[in-house]
Amino acid sequence: MMITVEKVSIQDAASLFQFEVRNRVFFEKSVPSRGDAYYQYDHFLRGLQALLDEQAQGISFFGLIKNSQGDILGRMNLVDIEKDEGIGHLGYRVGEDTAGKGVASQALKLFLEEHAPHLNVRMICAKTTPDNISSQKVLLKNGFEPYDMESETPDDFLHYRLCVV
Repeated sequence: MMITVEKVSIQDAASLFQFEVRNRVFFEKSVPSRGDAYYQYDHFLRGLQALLDEQAQGISFFGLIKNSQGDILGRMNLVDIEKDEGIGHLGYRVGEDTAGKGVASQALKLFLEEHAPHLNVRMICAKTTPDNISSQKVLLKNGFEPYDMESETPDDFLHYRLCVV
């Protein structure tokens, strides 16, 4: 499947909102709910504008995974970019119709090749729950290595990192 990872813009608002609504139940099986207000369009737009402001400041990158027809298949984000440290925190999700088809792995590869070099990060951190085997495979396939954060902040996540040059 041919895909792209594109920086989100306000023009994506309606289709992104539809994607989130369509996949709400699926996403909430593995991550905490964003709450009912998130699924009200006016509230969603305010939240999206706040993300776009962060993106404009260079402290986050919000990407959309799209197919060749321009349909949104998922999201690929680098947030909390610590400019002095050169560290960013990765997050991604693909819709239920796309899960298990290799799209997340392909999108992460594209993100690392096309976008990460312009974000001034030396290390990308990611975390996933122990039961999210698919996400662990996506990270490992793209060169991320597991590391133990137990001494820093014990939690219920597996932590990964990738040094980028």
